[in-house]
Amino acid sequence: MNPTLGVCYYPEHWPEEIWATDAARMVDTGLTWVRIGEFAWTRMEPKPGQLDLAWLDRAIDTLGNAGLKVVLGTPTATPPRWMIDKHPDMLARDVSGQIRKFGSRRHYCFSHEGYRAESARIARILGERYGRHEHVHAWQIDNEYACHNTTLSYSEAALSGFRNWLAQKYQSTDALNRAWGNVFWSMDYDDFDQIDLPNLTTTEPNPAHVLDFKRYSSDQVIAFNKVQTDTLRPLTDKPLIHNYMGRELTFDHFKLGADLDIASWDSYPIGFLSDRLEADEADKTSYLRQGDPDNQALHHDLYRAVGRGRWWIMEQQPGPVNWAPWNPAPLPGMARLWAWEAIAHGAEAVCYFRWRQAPFAQEQNHAGLLRPDSVAAPALAEAAQVAREIKDFGEVIPAQGHVAFLFDYEADWVFGTQPQGADFSYFRLVLDAYRALRRAGLSIDILPKDADLAGYKLVVAPGLAIMDDTLKTRLAEHDGHVIVGPRSGSKDQDGAIPVPLPPNLPGLDATVTFVESIPPGAQDLLEDAGSFVHWSERLEGTANVTLKTKNDHPALVTSGTLHYLAGWPDRAAWDHILKLIAPAAGLYLEVLPPGLRVRDTATHRFAFNYGAAPVHWRGIVIPPAGLHWVDI
Repeated sequence: MNPTLGVCYYPEHWPEEIWATDAARMVDTGLTWVRIGEFAWTRMEPKPGQLDLAWLDRAIDTLGNAGLKVVLGTPTATPPRWMIDKHPDMLARDVSGQIRKFGSRRHYCFSHEGYRAESARIARILGERYGRHEHVHAWQIDNEYACHNTTLSYSEAALSGFRNWLAQKYQSTDALNRAWGNVFWSMDYDDFDQIDLPNLTTTEPNPAHVLDFKRYSSDQVIAFNKVQTDTLRPLTDKPLIHNYMGRELTFDHFKLGADLDIASWDSYPIGFLSDRLEADEADKTSYLRQGDPDNQALHHDLYRAVGRGRWWIMEQQPGPVNWAPWNPAPLPGMARLWAWEAIAHGAEAVCYFRWRQAPFAQEQNHAGLLRPDSVAAPALAEAAQVAREIKDFGEVIPAQGHVAFLFDYEADWVFGTQPQGADFSYFRLVLDAYRALRRAGLSIDILPKDADLAGYKLVVAPGLAIMDDTLKTRLAEHDGHVIVGPRSGSKDQDGAIPVPLPPNLPGLDATVTFVESIPPGAQDLLEDAGSFVHWSERLEGTANVTLKTKNDHPALVTSGTLHYLAGWPDRAAWDHILKLIAPAAGLYLEVLPPGLRVRDTATHRFAFNYGAAPVHWRGIVIPPAGLHWVDI
């Protein structure tokens, strides 16, 4: 694979007379791809049925004739104002029942059949016109599904759709009542039309009701996307892509990705550190201008799995963003480092957001590769440097990672419904485990629960809330070491505690007898190193105790190569646990300097310095925001 670079561009924002100059400058920078169109519905169709695509024809031709490949977006994330007049009930409602009004973006409910039809219509119009266009080389469907908390809608359309979904799933209210445990608090239903959405209840709604609503809502995102992919498939042979978000787990990306050709995601490392990650204040200070050393990599590995090996960065942060609580500028070199780290994880393309900073509307303070006056912003030179380096480097050949890391969106829905601790977060648990593996110099492949695990010396599966017997057997029989837990297998398909009690793993005699959540500032100290934080479990059984708490409770139990972890390890505990298990699995742990992370391809080991000071690695001094690669 020869990686490429690109940029996001909005020709409708700029005078037509500068399009050609912009395009030539993009090519001179070394960019290959340009994404356009994803927010331009009102320019494509100013009034219902009144199309104006001549400007888009000229924009595509201008960009393509300059040598750029166009990614054309369907504009369904921003339906025009006339669409609301035509379908006034298409607007979503938030959890309090308030309408989410027109005036920004993503103002639609995924359940609304009328808007789905409108989305298919505009996709068909664009597909018929540009599906075989010589300059259109890929398509982006919609933009950032679920952004601004838009997966869950409490509208009339969602209510009607949910009732029908439940009727299809359960066939009878008797079956639903049994599955949900509605005998509790006299919550039985006699008719599916009696069932409401799980909001505005006096106290918490039935967790099985909430879990099914989250499943339904995920299915609506997938169905909405499929309407457009089904429309475009007969009209184009170019790849279909969606740009997912960071730390967005409200719909099943694996299922949605099955209808696409390539996964992409929008990477904003500094914005995420400020806005979406739990981290020690010391870490947030250390990485203020670099971003968390592991968050980007985790998403790279996740979306590589969602795309079944094919993935991009559709939006890469080039400078300060506008949407986080605080928006510092990247250290010089970070725009280069972030791009190369994505490439080392297998990215086919890295596209910067955006070409020119907008001087108007909501994103005025979001930096681009150019300032609003068209003078180069700092990241432009770094993008050009990456383009030159890619040309000299040549093909980047991905390799299977050392570790398989199982990831499950449904687990987040389960624990988000009943966290049993105010700070229990599935994503946070996953990131802590992933960070530990990265600190040890290991390369990780994130995989769905049903993935083939052949060839992996270590499998890590934290917090898989729902585990069927097939998965448990596969893990128990895996030819390699497996770490499961905590809270894995703690729920059945209906969100209830299963009997036999968890984890109920074949060949491992260990039973969770009770659990406790640990508040901030408290901990359950371990015997040798570190402690459990956030969550701790008590185990009974005859499984070999590999690690204990200082209160003499089993913390890690083992049967052969199968391990169950009975709590949430802190940093020191995770490092200790990996030292116990990884060498037995035949893995070499490298002691990396603070802030340094590595990733292996088939031919090279890449090293990335997220620290604010130089580090020494293999006889090389890597500067802050610097990177280096060596032959394997």
